[in-house]
Amino acid sequence: MKFVVTFDIGTTAVKGVLVSSEGKIVYSKSKEITTIFDKNFKEQNPDDWYNSFCEISREMLALGINKEDILGIIMSGQMQDLIMVDKYGRSIDNAILYSDGRAYIEADFISNLIGVEEIRKSTGNNFDGTMPFAKLLWLKNNKPNICSKINSILISSKDYCIARLTGKYATDLTSASTSGMMDIRKKEFNTSWLNKVGINSDFLPNLYSPAEVVGEVTEEASQESGYNVGTKVYAGIGDAGATTLASGIKYSGEVNINIGTSGWVATISDDVVKGYGVFNLVAAERELYINVVPFLNAGNVHNWIAETFAGDADINKYAYINSLLRKRSPGSNKLIFLPYIVGERFPVMDNNIKGCFYGITPETKKEDMISAALEGVAFSIKQGLEEVAKESKKITLIGGGAKEEHWCQILSDILGKELIAFTNTEFLPAIAIAGLVFGSGEEVYKNDGTKHYYPENHNVKLYNKLYEDFKKLYPRLKGMSENPV
Repeated sequence: MKFVVTFDIGTTAVKGVLVSSEGKIVYSKSKEITTIFDKNFKEQNPDDWYNSFCEISREMLALGINKEDILGIIMSGQMQDLIMVDKYGRSIDNAILYSDGRAYIEADFISNLIGVEEIRKSTGNNFDGTMPFAKLLWLKNNKPNICSKINSILISSKDYCIARLTGKYATDLTSASTSGMMDIRKKEFNTSWLNKVGINSDFLPNLYSPAEVVGEVTEEASQESGYNVGTKVYAGIGDAGATTLASGIKYSGEVNINIGTSGWVATISDDVVKGYGVFNLVAAERELYINVVPFLNAGNVHNWIAETFAGDADINKYAYINSLLRKRSPGSNKLIFLPYIVGERFPVMDNNIKGCFYGITPETKKEDMISAALEGVAFSIKQGLEEVAKESKKITLIGGGAKEEHWCQILSDILGKELIAFTNTEFLPAIAIAGLVFGSGEEVYKNDGTKHYYPENHNVKLYNKLYEDFKKLYPRLKGMSENPV
């Protein structure tokens, strides 16, 4: 039996999973890592990533597997970071994380210098202070002593572990799509942009497709991690790319919906999508693209209705909500819910908007309000889907929402499409990226359960009418919360 070692270098934890050639999980372990918050700055120590990687690896190898049977190491990781390393491949300073927007002044400067439309046309995305390009200029302006020591920069947390293992400076095309520097169609960095702001373009890492080998484990890394010298290390893929692979979509026109606390709609296409609020990434297949629309409101709405309607009773709040949903009428007796309980970034960009119910009557019941809340999220998802995909060949659903059967049926009815829900997703990303090494991603389907939901024609017609009413609600409420008394 052969094995692939997979790791996810995430924001909250480093997770190692050993996957067999049969698609089985042989071993898994997570180790939490610390984020350093200083006012609005968000940083992590890259050595925490690598030390956790080595600790988990040594424990994994202690199982007694034959190291010669390890085909390679492949990782996913957070993207849009700025990681600085010296000529010895060691981190110079804390990594500036993807969610850190400190470089907003530098972003404006770069946008004015190069041109907003030129940046959007080349990178396929909007440009702001969270982009590594802007952060690099911030570093030059604010920490010149650190900047002077840079030998290379990296974009994804996994890239640092790869550098420590192989001595090679590399990133994958999906992660590089978040750098603010890469031409998304040419698959190469805009080195002239760095030269314009006085930054050495030699700092940039080499670009790879996820399934390409970057290098091999060195003697030093072997002593630190336990792997044999010469073990292959692959480029891997940014976390959004791994999640997309795990969702079972690989070809143009296929769509994934992710419902966690927040959520997103992602589709695979053969070109960049220019719609409002869409983020574009190079897919695992380098000639294809992942088009992502993020939502602030998804599973948080489900949690809110559970907390609100289950109250403080000594019961399972989600079981209670499900018991009420069994009594629901599709369309919630014409009650409509605007789900923007924490503001929203898509389908509207409005930090001030609030959630609301419209259509409450003396006959409105608890189950109507609960059902309408879930329908409201589904309507919002439909708006996002219309932004990135005119026609969807296949729709998959992952995240906590995929386990809620009533919600899955609501989504299927509102979208008017068959929905494939993954009911056990813990190891799907690991299995998916291991498939890049094994040469097949089909293990996702062979090893994890799915449930299919089909739209009911009567409900589809009902929801199509309600959807038109839903879209009218936000424009009529916009601005009400901007100047609270």
